[in-house]
Amino acid sequence: MARVLVALGGNALQRSGGSGTWSEAAAQMRQTAPVLAHLARGDTEVIVTHGNGPQVGALLRSTELAAREVPARPLDVLDAESEGQIGYLIAQELTRALHAEGVDRAVLPILARMEVDPKDPAFKKPSKPIGGFYTEDEARRHRKNEGWTLEPDRARGGWRRVVPSPHPRRWVEGDAVRALFDAGLGSRAIVVTGGGGGIPVVRRSAGVLEGVEAVIDKDLAASLIGATLGVRTFIILTDVAGVSVGFGTRWERWLRNVTLEEMERFYAAGEFPPGSMGPKVEAGIEFLKGGGEEFIVTDIPSFDRALSGEAGTRVTRGPARA
Repeated sequence: MARVLVALGGNALQRSGGSGTWSEAAAQMRQTAPVLAHLARGDTEVIVTHGNGPQVGALLRSTELAAREVPARPLDVLDAESEGQIGYLIAQELTRALHAEGVDRAVLPILARMEVDPKDPAFKKPSKPIGGFYTEDEARRHRKNEGWTLEPDRARGGWRRVVPSPHPRRWVEGDAVRALFDAGLGSRAIVVTGGGGGIPVVRRSAGVLEGVEAVIDKDLAASLIGATLGVRTFIILTDVAGVSVGFGTRWERWLRNVTLEEMERFYAAGEFPPGSMGPKVEAGIEFLKGGGEEFIVTDIPSFDRALSGEAGTRVTRGPARA
């Protein structure tokens, strides 16, 4: 069986500029689910991971508003809550789509704990913006009362909380899930895991794992999941049809079939901004270096054509041309 990992971007779960209601999220996922159900026809084993930015932001805001009556929950717990609620959403809509395709598979959400290094430099330099925007007075109060790190957002005004974004080292449940796949789980279920990068934990004395207030990049976590499960193809579904070099210039060029070596050169030359395509390309490079065979970036409308090499950006370890 071919084993494929699909990482859903935020557009698969929440419409840009939308209201953020549950019914809106369900309707958005209802448009995405048929693509996954179609992929699951035949003998393809499918694993799904996803982002959680808007959802964990909403949970943070809910915690703030309820602070006078309900004890605040730490960020790792909110990571887990968002992974659970989105896993449920995907399970609901994907089950419907599988039924329509005549595919007899369950959808199995699994919480994922991602072990990170407690000495990761990210803990000394928080950089990942989360949650909403604050005035300068509100930022000063949160810094004093909760010990948050906040930075000004000059593009949109206001201040935002920033948290560490350490690199994932090990998927805690990974070996057990791999054993289940090797025993035939992939023919019976689609696994949804690693949402929002998973739940960050560090290893303390005596092997005890402890949650930490951080956010792991979802694409880097997906790359680790792919390597752990022996995935052949890693697909990132985002809001653009592929990857380009010279973005926004007169020399802009969209990439179709690229070798790992070529993509590494583009990445080293700074072609992919850290706030958008950079982490996706980095995750794809790590996946291929970890044993994967192909890495694809595309959008939902181009998905089927990208699988056949007619759209999107496909990166392989073998010889190809951009």
